[in-house]
Amino acid sequence: MYPEFKNFHQYFTEKALVAQKDFEKLLPYFSVEKYPKGHTLLSKGGVNKHIYFVEEGLLRFYTKDENGKEFILHFAPENWWLTDRNNLCSNEPSEFFIDAYEETSVVLLNHDFIEKATEISHEFRTFHEHILQRHIKQLYRRINLLISTPAKECYIEFLKTYPNITQRVPQWMIASYLGITPEAVSRIRKELASK
Repeated sequence: MYPEFKNFHQYFTEKALVAQKDFEKLLPYFSVEKYPKGHTLLSKGGVNKHIYFVEEGLLRFYTKDENGKEFILHFAPENWWLTDRNNLCSNEPSEFFIDAYEETSVVLLNHDFIEKATEISHEFRTFHEHILQRHIKQLYRRINLLISTPAKECYIEFLKTYPNITQRVPQWMIASYLGITPEAVSRIRKELASK
């Protein structure tokens, strides 16, 4: 029905249970954008008033230290949402970067989208609350893994979270996400492959 944002439409009508008539009321509150590989959607110090739903491609959310070393906090493949929520809600300059690791098509939701969607659809309001709670739970789990779990278990959890990413990104990015060296990722992969 909507070829340029079919995943987004399907997500809303099937997962969030938003009725088609309600979905159509939301059409003015989003657009579809395509970004080439390497395009920066948000830079440190910038202010961004958008939420991204990845229709096709891959975004990454990261920070850099004073030496330029990257620390990846999230990947966002197809059907994932991504934004700097603090930046979005507080209007404070971002501490993070968002860029397109691959050529990426996103549904670009403006700041009013969530408010309008929760007004229009009780189902979406319930779904959105559930998503926020799940996101908080995942953040706590990730922090706990990083501070108290052996690297091998963290890598296995990464595979569960991002089952299709390992062939799409270089090993150093996985290491950055896990907070370990690329050599450690290589050792873990060899160990898992030998079992």
